[in-house]
Amino acid sequence: MIDENRPDGMPAEQVLAEIRELRALDRPTHGGRLFAYVYDPAVPGLDALATAAYAESAHVNGLDPTAFPSLLAMENTLVAAAARLLGGGPGTSAPDVVGSVTSGGTESLILAVKTARDARPDIAAPRIVVPASAHAAFAKAAHYLRVELDTVPVDPSTLRPAVAGVAAALRPETVLVACSAPSYAHGVVDPVEQIAEVAAAAGVRCHVDACFGGWTLPYLRRLGLPVPPFDLGVPGVTSISVDLHKYAYAPKGVSVLLHRDPQLRAPQYFAYADWPGYTMINPVISSTRSGGPIAAAYATVRHLGDDGYLELTRRTWAAVCTLTEAVRGADGLRLVAEPESTVVCFTATETGPDLFVLVDELAARGWHTQPQLSYAGLPPSVHLTVTAAVAPRAAEFGPDLADAVAAARAAGPVALPPELRALAGTLAPEGLTGDVVAGLAAGLGLGPGGGLPERMALVNTLLDAAPPALRERLLVEFVSLLQRPAW
Repeated sequence: MIDENRPDGMPAEQVLAEIRELRALDRPTHGGRLFAYVYDPAVPGLDALATAAYAESAHVNGLDPTAFPSLLAMENTLVAAAARLLGGGPGTSAPDVVGSVTSGGTESLILAVKTARDARPDIAAPRIVVPASAHAAFAKAAHYLRVELDTVPVDPSTLRPAVAGVAAALRPETVLVACSAPSYAHGVVDPVEQIAEVAAAAGVRCHVDACFGGWTLPYLRRLGLPVPPFDLGVPGVTSISVDLHKYAYAPKGVSVLLHRDPQLRAPQYFAYADWPGYTMINPVISSTRSGGPIAAAYATVRHLGDDGYLELTRRTWAAVCTLTEAVRGADGLRLVAEPESTVVCFTATETGPDLFVLVDELAARGWHTQPQLSYAGLPPSVHLTVTAAVAPRAAEFGPDLADAVAAARAAGPVALPPELRALAGTLAPEGLTGDVVAGLAAGLGLGPGGGLPERMALVNTLLDAAPPALRERLLVEFVSLLQRPAW
């Protein structure tokens, strides 16, 4: 039990011991058995290098590049590296590309929307058009920035939006069209060329969300995979984002947002001089920014280099192929999409096991996957984000998957109590009172400061039975129960 009441402070080693004790509750961030949230290249010495670089610049403030030019130089180097990888720079069709380093993909996407909105002050009620498969950060951007979100359905077979559907969604108030390379949920690349052409014809900016795949798709193409055009080499693509803390394998959180030219980027900046303090000028959402993540990303990218990333991508694709064959060979499972990037996504057949029970069974065997709920006719699925660290362990996955499928079949599907199923189907989000949520949480093994139950199948089944608006409210209330002060 951690003692929070130490007004006299604590010895450093004791503080670190507490952190280690808490970290023991987490999913493993290394070892190739976690298929979401973290990206591990399994490169010896890389963690130590990134940590040392982080420490060198942790107390440097990115607020003022004239005071701390080291960060400006590192940011410019990272932007140039991303631009070269994504079709920009001297000798390309985007020679004047510029960019900014952000804290992550969500900030990059919010800024892409903000920039497009502010470029059109003549539009009183701006809108953006995105595929239904676009990352939820676009919805967050629309919510924060008071921009209307128009979503285009994806084909249930290809999992891509129809170009005609994107064209039909455009309005005079549309300021931005977005597409994914690839989509996070299923790992498929949208028809970027055709969508960008439609956007350009309408005089609308087109952003490519390559946060997830921008650092692997170019290398997969070099390895011989048929990667379609998706970057700044595509006419009509006005901006693109890529996360360095994903497949560039930098520590959290660093992303890069690129614009085709400085004029397109100009509305991204915020400046304010109408007060007695310093004139504020920010290219990104944050003002004060620690230089630690930027320096760690700089060190990682410089150390691994182009050849290093090509080799890491080769290992990753080999792991993707091994996992894909494991899914194909598993009784009662099928691929949602043929892998074309670093995602393996599968679901159950009509006679297959309960997917949410299967996820728990895989976790019991040390494999931590990401369940995805059903949506608009698409079945629930299991998402595997594959990294280079998975390669040495990939052959172990097939036998464990087969064993987990057998165990899930033996356990049978989760049966929601009738009252819970009725609640999920009929309760309006606004009807969720504190007492209702507390009762639900207790029944599901959730509670104030109590963490999560070891098995999540019942929770996921309840969420899957609820419509999206109720899912959102349930999760907000559940997380609110978990996030309470430790008195």
